[in-house]
Amino acid sequence: MGRIVQFSDVHFGIENTAAVAAALAYCQAEPPDLVLVTGDITQQGFRREFEAAARWLKALPEPIFVTVGNHDVPYWSLTDRLFHPWRLFEQTTGHPAHDHQFAGRDFMVRGVTTARGWQARLNWSKGVIDLDQCERAAAALSATDPSCLRILACHHPLVEMIGAPMTGEVKRGEHAAHLLAAAGVDLIMTGHVHVPFALPISGDDGRCYAVGCGTLSERERGTPASFNVLTWDARSVTVTVMAWTGSGFEPSRTMGLDRRLAV
Repeated sequence: MGRIVQFSDVHFGIENTAAVAAALAYCQAEPPDLVLVTGDITQQGFRREFEAAARWLKALPEPIFVTVGNHDVPYWSLTDRLFHPWRLFEQTTGHPAHDHQFAGRDFMVRGVTTARGWQARLNWSKGVIDLDQCERAAAALSATDPSCLRILACHHPLVEMIGAPMTGEVKRGEHAAHLLAAAGVDLIMTGHVHVPFALPISGDDGRCYAVGCGTLSERERGTPASFNVLTWDARSVTVTVMAWTGSGFEPSRTMGLDRRLAV
C-alpha cells in the first residue's frame, strides 16, 4: 500500500560522501511515497553544512519531510542557540521546525521537536519533549481514518533501546510515548542513536512501535551506515534496513510489525 524511505543523522560536515550519494541515487531510481529525514542533517550547524544538506535534500524526490536534531543548532553561537536555534535550518532547507505534518494517500506524518538550543542540564544533546506539542500531534493523527498509517517523527527516541551506543534521555519521553500509543499512533520514527531498531511501546496493545534509523555519516558507532525502507499493507508494516557495504546498499535486516486492524 505504501513505501517510505527514512534517513537520519547524515551530519553534513562529516557525512559518508559515497553513502550519501548512493542513498540519493536509490531514491531517485524508485521514488517512494515520502522521504523522511529525522534530524541531525548537519554536524555543527555551520551555514556551509546547512547549504550542503539543503542541496542534497532538494535533489531528493518529493515529497520530503524533515525534522530537526540536536546537531542542527549553531553550536558556536550562544546568542543564536538561545534565541534563534532553528533559524538557519528553516532558512536554508525551507522546512519548518515545529508542528508540521504531511498527509499521503493512506498515511500521515506529524513532526515533534525533541532537540533544544539549550536546556537546564549539562548535556544539551539529550532530548526534551513538550507535552502540549505532543498532544497536538496525537490529536491530529488520531483524527485520521483508522486505516491510515499514523506516524510521529522526531529526532530522539522516546523510549531507550537496550544496548544502543548512546541514549536520548528524553525528558517526559516515556509519558509522551504512552500518550501517542493511546491515541492510536502506529509508529514513532526517530534517529539520534545511529543504529536501527524496532520496539513495541510497552503498556500499549503492542501495536505502537518505536522505529530507529541508522546514520549516513562517518560516526557509525559500531554499525555500518544505513537507512530504513518502510512498506506496509492493512495488516503489517515491514522495516527493511539497507546497510552500506562500501560500494552500495544491501538489505541487512527485516523487521515485521503487526498493525492494529481497522474497524
